[in-house]
Amino acid sequence: MLVGYGRTSTLDQVAGLEAQERDLKALGCGKLFLEQTSSVGPRESLEAALEYVREGDTLVVTKLDRLARSVVHLGHIIAALKAKKVGLRILDLGIDTNTPTGRLMLNVLGSVAQFEREMMLERQREGIAKAKAEKRYKGRAPTARAKTDEIRALASQGVSKREIAKRLGVGERSVFRVLAN
Repeated sequence: MLVGYGRTSTLDQVAGLEAQERDLKALGCGKLFLEQTSSVGPRESLEAALEYVREGDTLVVTKLDRLARSVVHLGHIIAALKAKKVGLRILDLGIDTNTPTGRLMLNVLGSVAQFEREMMLERQREGIAKAKAEKRYKGRAPTARAKTDEIRALASQGVSKREIAKRLGVGERSVFRVLAN
């Protein structure tokens, strides 16, 4: 059985999640696990998908970055799948770990992806340091604090924290912080 997993990082990326769902269904995935969560946050649907798959199944993702945080994380996922005799297919790379070539390519591309991410983060840190030295760095705008009154008003109406975040375009954790104060 093909089992699909899709993820976007924020609630604002609804179209991205819908596109992943569409692609996974078109491929014929019999079961889908979808979530909107940061790559560093808890990934309950990924854990559920890894628990769900059985010997002979193939876990399908549209992109490698939707699945793993790093090469190490990817290694853990692959080891868990291998222990259950489950394959992994990554659509945009054309990789299928049910073949020796697919396993080799996954390891090579995973290493390249991690290298690219590390280089991007290094350039970002350098840019921030330069901007701070030139007194031009202001950081990210505090969007949730600016919407404190709206958050509290919706909460008093019994709207869930998740729905508040979705309606106002802020993170769920921001809603929790505002309501905790």
